[in-house]
Formats: sequence, C-alpha cells, structure tokens
Amino acid sequence: MSRRFGHAALIGRPNVGKSTLLNRIVDAPLAIVTHKPQTTRHRIMGIHSEARGQIVFVDTPGLHRRRDHALNRRLNRIAADTSRGVDVLVLVIDATRQTDEDDLALAQVAQHEGQSILVINKIDLLKDRAELLKLTERWVAGADFKAVVYVSALRNDGVEDLLSEVFKALPEGEPAYPEDQFTDRSERFLAAEMVREQLMLQLHQEIPYGLSVIVERFERTGTRIEIDALIVVSEDRHKGMVIGRQGQVLKRVGSRARAAIGELLGERVHLNLHVRTRKGWIDDEGQLDELGYSR
Repeated sequence: MSRRFGHAALIGRPNVGKSTLLNRIVDAPLAIVTHKPQTTRHRIMGIHSEARGQIVFVDTPGLHRRRDHALNRRLNRIAADTSRGVDVLVLVIDATRQTDEDDLALAQVAQHEGQSILVINKIDLLKDRAELLKLTERWVAGADFKAVVYVSALRNDGVEDLLSEVFKALPEGEPAYPEDQFTDRSERFLAAEMVREQLMLQLHQEIPYGLSVIVERFERTGTRIEIDALIVVSEDRHKGMVIGRQGQVLKRVGSRARAAIGELLGERVHLNLHVRTRKGWIDDEGQLDELGYSR
C-alpha cells in the first residue's frame, strides 16, 4: 500500500472546535481550549502518523470580523496565510450555530486551489438530526468540497472518518517527521500556552484578550523542570486582577498550569509566575513581534 503525506489546515470562525479536534487527532492537549473566542492565537502544527502515512494538521486562529486592534488583524492574516499552500483545507463549522464569520472561512475555501473537506462539528448537541441535511446543502453550495464529515470532537465521534477522507486527498509520499513527533512546537511554547489557557479560564471576560505569556526560563535540573513565565497585561488595572486578592488568582493559575505541563511532559515541574504591564501591546506591531505572534 502506497503511503501518503501532506498538510491539512483547520479553518473556521472562533469556537467551532478546531483545537478540540486537533487534540483528538494527535491524542494530546496540544492546542489550548476554552469557551472564549480567540483562544487560539498561533499557527499550531499537529502531526498524525500511522500505517497509511502522515498528515500534518495545522490549527489556525478563528477568522473574525473584529479589526479594532493590530492583534486581531494579525490573527486573521495568520489564518489566511496558513490556508495557502496546503494540500487540504478543512472547514469546520458548528452544527448548532452559524454566523456571518463562518462566511469568511467559506470564502477562503472557495479561493483554495487544492482539495477541501467540510466538517460539521458538535453534532452531539443537535436536537434534530434532520437539520443536518439542510445544513449540508447550504454549505456545500458555497464551495467544491471533496467530502462532508459529521463529527463530535468532544466525544471523539467521526474523527476516524475525517482522517480517512484527508488521506484520500493527499498525494503519495513518505513521512517528513519521526513517527513519535506530534508537533513542531517547543516545550517552552507549550508551557506558555498552558499558562495562558488557565488565565483565560480563571479571569473575567474582558481581561484575557489583553494578556500574553512568555516563558523566560525553561531549564531541566536533576529532578524537575524549572520554568519562569512572564504574564504581560495591556493595562495597569488588569495586573491586580491577574494577581487577585492576596495572590489567590495567580496561585490558582500557577497550580493548574503546573499540573497540566507536568502531565503533558511526564516530568515534575516548578513554575514561577510574575506579571508586568506593557501598555498598548495589542495594538503595537513591534511588541507583537517581540511576544512571538507570527506575521
């Protein structure tokens, strides 16, 4: 049996389940997941290897219409640029809710010169399965999809069907990565993202969009990993909220992030967190570069 290799980009508006789907595919908490929009801020590669070959999935920030900050504009550029040059575009939509931001992703599919697959996610939440037919007809009319796959990423239903369809769409080729590698991202990057995940889960709605996380030190000692992470906020008033009364919020974030990092890496972790204000970083192209947001 000839093996296949290629790249597949997961695109869609925020909160349709792209990151949950990627984590199911690689069987690891690679991409952070929260209920808040714009949780994904980076291009994240997840590598699936098996007998049929190797698929390099690329998770992207959710396409959105907000243009009020440089960060929002950059996230859209990252998502749009990632969709170019891949073998397969996988458009993910939420079976229970669609918005005009879904149309932004559909437009990317319509412009794509390669293969494309429609994934209708969260079907476990759909009360009337008859709605799937109407939903499928509506979205298939907007682009030339090679296949339609019905998925519940949360319950791990339909994921194998998606893998089969992506493999069919890929060219023949040998794997480019070792079979035990599941991402191109460093452990330092994954640690920073897990801290940011806990911040987004613990803080009020308006705060998470104005913060970022940088790992300043990642060092293996004889018995554990030592991590120093800087939490960057855009306003002075947010610094106190991140720390919390008597440091309780920061302690809770640190404890949960430390446990998540330790579970992923399979090692003991000591995590130090501190907070600093960088006013206006979300609207400063230079600071976005410094904080690791790709152009």
